[in-house]
Amino acid sequence: MKILRALVLPLLLGVSAVVSAQDARERGFIRMGMTEGEVLVRVGKPDHEAWTVGRVRGRDGAVIIQGRDGDKTWTYFPHEQDPDTLTVITFRAGAVVDVERKISR
Repeated sequence: MKILRALVLPLLLGVSAVVSAQDARERGFIRMGMTEGEVLVRVGKPDHEAWTVGRVRGRDGAVIIQGRDGDKTWTYFPHEQDPDTLTVITFRAGAVVDVERKISR
């Protein structure tokens, strides 16, 4: 049993490293219209997540804040398999509306 554990742990660590590397390379293939779920499956959870607040003007011209009805932005920091590249994905209504890849050194 101990031998099995000793063999399985390195195997799992190796597989997780390969999956992580694959996810980082996939960042360049995110396209407009993909859903949040598709992006999560393809590249994993973002390193940073932010929302813009939805705003509407009332009859009197006052701004009414509606909460998280605006855009959602996911940021992926550079990774050893995608070095020097910051990837920012913007979602509106659950679908990708913008993908920005910036060189960051």
